[in-house]
Amino acid sequence: MIKVGTCGWSARGGRQVYFKYFEVIELQETFYKLPSEETAKRWRSQAPPDFEFAVKAFQAITHPPSSPTWRRSGIKVPSADFDKYGFFRVTEATLKAWEKTLAICRALGARVCVFQTPPSFGYSPDNAKNVEEFFATIDRSGLAMGWEPRGTWHEHASELKRLMSRLDLTHVVDPLRREPVHTAGFAYFRLHGLGGGEVNYRYKYTDDDLLKLLGIAMRHSDGQDAYTLFNNVYMFDDALRFKRLLEQAGRSKG
Repeated sequence: MIKVGTCGWSARGGRQVYFKYFEVIELQETFYKLPSEETAKRWRSQAPPDFEFAVKAFQAITHPPSSPTWRRSGIKVPSADFDKYGFFRVTEATLKAWEKTLAICRALGARVCVFQTPPSFGYSPDNAKNVEEFFATIDRSGLAMGWEPRGTWHEHASELKRLMSRLDLTHVVDPLRREPVHTAGFAYFRLHGLGGGEVNYRYKYTDDDLLKLLGIAMRHSDGQDAYTLFNNVYMFDDALRFKRLLEQAGRSKG
């Protein structure tokens, strides 16, 4: 099954409008600043029973405090403690961040949690070791997990595939840029726009782009779910256009 939505609440008019069009969302709030469990439970109760929340893991796990994204975290980390956060380091700080992320996943009834690392966390033997040790250490509690690596990892596809396969992770990609090296029972696509660097948020997908995406998503939905989440300025409109294509093909949900 192909599941379509956006990364963040993209509908004008808020969540209730979004619920009318889609049945899945990737929460961005959980990456920038974790909500309370009570807030997450309220979000769950306000959503339709069959609505699905996918969660983007808290940035304390993947991004060091020097990242500009930390400005929204509400957490001030002393510079002496910077090396205790981010880059999948196995520390008390990152493990606590995971425990809090997991609690939010449970409150939302999430099936999937996605981790996204910055380009500065490129491939190296030490970084590969961090990934391996982190995912071997944490309690997954039955959650399916995906990782979107940026930077130089894609120049080391064989090592990336080894890690994804060994750790039972889905390789999260923009499928119009590259194919996943491994899927762990589900495919997960994040559409960041074409052209430029790894992201081009101001890009609006063409009809030809969406037809190409349709073929890719249908191929990857054979026997598994294929999450297809748009993450560009025009994400609501582009996701809705893509959903209509899927409905014509009879393969959509959400």
